[in-house]
Amino acid sequence: MKLIELLAGTQVVNISGQADLDISGITYSSSQVEPENVFVAIKGLKTDGHDFLPQAIKQGAAAIISERQKPEGLAGITWVQVVDAREALALASAAFYDHPALKLKTVGITGTKGKTTVSYILESILQAAGLNPGVIGTIEYRWNNQRVPAARTTPEAPDIQKILKQMAESQVTHCLLEVSSHSLELKRVLGIGFDLAIFTNLSGEHLDYHQTMENYFEAKKKLFFLNHKRQASIVNIDDQWGQKLITELPMRTITFGFSPEALIRAENFAIEGDEMKAQVSYPGSQLNFKTKLIGRHNLYNFLAAISAALAFSVSPQAIIKGISQLHSIPGRLEFVPNSLGFRVIVDYAHTDNALENLLQTVKSLEPARIILIFGCGGDRDRSKRSRMGEVAARLADWTIITSDNPRSEEPEKIIEDIEQGFLKDGSRNYEKMADRQPAIKKALTMAAPGDFVVIAGKGHETYQIFKDRTLPFSDFETASEIIKKMEEKK
Repeated sequence: MKLIELLAGTQVVNISGQADLDISGITYSSSQVEPENVFVAIKGLKTDGHDFLPQAIKQGAAAIISERQKPEGLAGITWVQVVDAREALALASAAFYDHPALKLKTVGITGTKGKTTVSYILESILQAAGLNPGVIGTIEYRWNNQRVPAARTTPEAPDIQKILKQMAESQVTHCLLEVSSHSLELKRVLGIGFDLAIFTNLSGEHLDYHQTMENYFEAKKKLFFLNHKRQASIVNIDDQWGQKLITELPMRTITFGFSPEALIRAENFAIEGDEMKAQVSYPGSQLNFKTKLIGRHNLYNFLAAISAALAFSVSPQAIIKGISQLHSIPGRLEFVPNSLGFRVIVDYAHTDNALENLLQTVKSLEPARIILIFGCGGDRDRSKRSRMGEVAARLADWTIITSDNPRSEEPEKIIEDIEQGFLKDGSRNYEKMADRQPAIKKALTMAAPGDFVVIAGKGHETYQIFKDRTLPFSDFETASEIIKKMEEKK
């Protein structure tokens, strides 16, 4: 592809050098530059791509795209000055990979909670309908039995477009993308025409980055105003931010929820043992289903996925079949098997709202006691820490406050922040153990028949991030190993 073709639709200020160069690839990482590549110099949160120009040029970059003017001393290399480097990266990536999203049905899923679960449910429904969906999400990127561990929820633009092209070439029919607020702010999904955009909910998260809930909402809202191939927007009408979004959308909107005004509406549900039964009505009919994914919060996820499936004209029979075939989701209310008489759950809940939903769901299962283990991530929204402590103090019988991914912060300081939520109302139903593995072991050895041990915060993650290292760590595997030793001694 010629450089000038790559720049179609990009706001170019000036081109210094040859515009008809043959381009072999596009990247934002200097370490990935190959001969005849375009290197896009973007400024990140911690590093600036301009600092890596010498490496990019040394490795054979044919052209540089930047918001800056061409510096002195760079003769022989083409320099493209643009208004917005991130926008240029996204649009040029879509052009380089021949706009693969146009060859697929694409669904963008955004919101604080539920994105991953909605993607799994909708994937299973589409498979039951004889379609071939792919997923780009928090846990992994997968299609046609290929599975790539996810480095981030929403990859950078060239990575997304490359995956979309691979999907299109392997006859994937639908791509389900979890779209984070960061990716929307950083314009990673520009150049993707979405057929459907789904809003699940909004609650306090990422406020270290967005500062206010209003800013957080405005970031999420951007998904609904991109260059869509729009069939519809799908919005949770029971969520206050969803209600606000509905008033601002100029296009057709499918609403879901428990509200009588919802187009796709949950009429009733009941949890019986480890199973949930639900009835959902939609214009002209209703459907009934049973699922192992329990809880009111999960019913909202089902409503979102059902709304999308109906928008794609999937039959009610396929919807029910797809739901019945999905038994669990990694790190989402995931039960750890054991023969000791108590139940163990691993869940990704890492906000106060998510933790409350999780514990309320566990309470509906009538446990003798709830023993909770959780922490909070370092270098992330500090405001949620005490709120999570308040939720734990109110809904768990005993809590072990531990570390999550402390990153550059001291684990003990994060634990103290969480502790403030317990101290606010004088609660003393907790203890502190900074090392996560012994904390999980302590909780499991405390448990008696009828109890529920809830390990929250990290869910599907298989690592723990410290200041100077990242170590392998899985809540599920850690609990399984401890349980196995306990069973051997039984």
